[in-house]
Amino acid sequence: MPDVSCSPAGTLTDGRVVHRWRLAAGGVRADVLTLGASLHTLSFPDRTGRSADVVLTPAGVQDKLTAARYLGATVGRYANRIAHGLVPAPEGPVQLSVNENGHTLHGGPDGFDSRIWDGSPFRVAGRVGVALTLASPAGDQGFPGNVEVTVRYSLSEAGELRLDYSASTDATTPFGLTNHAYWNLSGSKRSTVHDHELYVAADFYTPVDAALIPLPGPPRPVAGTPFDLTAPRRLCQVLDRLDDEQLALAGGGYDHNWVLRGTSGEPRLAAVLSHPATGRVIECLTTEPGMQVYTANSSVPPDAGEGTGEATGPHSPARHAGVALETQHFPNSPQRPDYPSAWLRPERPYRSTTIYRTGAV
Repeated sequence: MPDVSCSPAGTLTDGRVVHRWRLAAGGVRADVLTLGASLHTLSFPDRTGRSADVVLTPAGVQDKLTAARYLGATVGRYANRIAHGLVPAPEGPVQLSVNENGHTLHGGPDGFDSRIWDGSPFRVAGRVGVALTLASPAGDQGFPGNVEVTVRYSLSEAGELRLDYSASTDATTPFGLTNHAYWNLSGSKRSTVHDHELYVAADFYTPVDAALIPLPGPPRPVAGTPFDLTAPRRLCQVLDRLDDEQLALAGGGYDHNWVLRGTSGEPRLAAVLSHPATGRVIECLTTEPGMQVYTANSSVPPDAGEGTGEATGPHSPARHAGVALETQHFPNSPQRPDYPSAWLRPERPYRSTTIYRTGAV
């Protein structure tokens, strides 16, 4: 029987209490923290029936405010980068708070990942879930407009973890969320994702400059490049490579946006991540136009391990300890009218869905 429960996860040094919401259904378990509306763990069986956590997790909740801040978090108001923190407006450019080499990354220095969200459980159509809500006032990190945000995590008996995002505003503002989970399907505490295989349903990607901002001009075809994931590619073929200019700019791996096939508002297949040794597979479906693949090209914080005290999760300070599949709008979209629109308007609420289907072969 699907179940949802809540328990304290820890107290931050500033006195804020973090809660853990646990969803369990069909042999799959997901833990969600109110800090950053974060996916803290996701455990499911391999082909032999052995369950393991496949999400890299900080050792303690306080670590999520430091080097491990993005692990599993809901990031916003705008996921990814906005060049120089500038967004156009009729009265002139609006300056956002910057936090990465003069650019705005994942909503700024005090983004949604550092906030305590309010949580409430729900059950619907054979699923259990938690709805997490947050109010972001006008001027938050420089962004215009008051915004009300909800992220609904739900888990089905079939092992499908669904994330439904919604938001509304009273003034036009750049907006786009993603989940920043780092996946390692091996279940091993000390391993990299070199032996993982990745498929991405995309024929184009957006090349970047040295600041990882998309270059001017149209997306480039993936055909004939290391970015061709239209057939599953073993990640060891691209990680640590510096002979390709784009891989070298990202630090020897992927930190790029793929232009996903299809335009339907219904979730469609975006990626498949698999681990041949254990048989574990995650299929990712989304309504978003793009997906940023990040292969942890700098070291994951050495405290990125189990946060629950249960010896089931990945733990590795090594480079390439996980891979993030960030379904989202393209980087720097507010400055790029040639990209799909990333503006939240009062007359048009924001809706987005990403689904992770777990399994083993």
